[in-house]
Amino acid sequence: MQCVILAAGKGSRLKPLTENTPKPLVKVADKSLLDHIVEALPSAVDSLIIVTGYLEDQIRDHCGDEFHGRKVTYVHQEEQKGTAHALWLCKEHLIGKGRFLFMYADDLHGAQDIARATSYSRSMLTLTTNNPEKFGIVVRHPDGTLAEMIEKPEHPPSNLASTGVMVLDDNIFKFDPYAKMTKGEYYLTDVIAEYAREYPIAVVEQGLWIPIAYPEDIERAEEILESFKGTIGGNVLKQTTK
Repeated sequence: MQCVILAAGKGSRLKPLTENTPKPLVKVADKSLLDHIVEALPSAVDSLIIVTGYLEDQIRDHCGDEFHGRKVTYVHQEEQKGTAHALWLCKEHLIGKGRFLFMYADDLHGAQDIARATSYSRSMLTLTTNNPEKFGIVVRHPDGTLAEMIEKPEHPPSNLASTGVMVLDDNIFKFDPYAKMTKGEYYLTDVIAEYAREYPIAVVEQGLWIPIAYPEDIERAEEILESFKGTIGGNVLKQTTK
């Protein structure tokens, strides 16, 4: 199973930490975000596709051709045109391969949660938030599958936030990623809504999510990791920094 990790962004909100360092290599508890993320992946994931852009040479030097025992393929995103654009750049590496894991290089998740997500044919991890207007918000069907997903809604229909980890399959490439542009970007959110109508996505509530957006999030993340004895691969806790 492959894992697509989006790591091309400039991490502007994390400045000054990202002025000379790409966000995925910013350290939390003496370890880069990318190291934390890949170490938490289940053994079913045997290869990585890392989408790079900003200061990408540093990421290539850090990860090499094999990272934590997993072969790495790099895909270059020249312009920041959104998450759907980034995934479609990986299309040639995913077509015909079935399921794959999709995630971002700036959030930390519990290993058990990611493993649970991969036990479904298609799924997305979510967590209840007190600030739903800041996230992509999920509404479920009665059977627990995705009914609707709204990016940063002004009037949130629920407080269940998508945390960015999804198990998808190559059927997603049947849909048009460029049908809708928002603020100069093509969001994967719009494609997922259409995809889920034909290919149900299980909404899975997770225990641990640590989004890293601002410099102050680093200290808060380290406090959470300390409570987990320095790892996100162990216990499960209803926890988010937001």
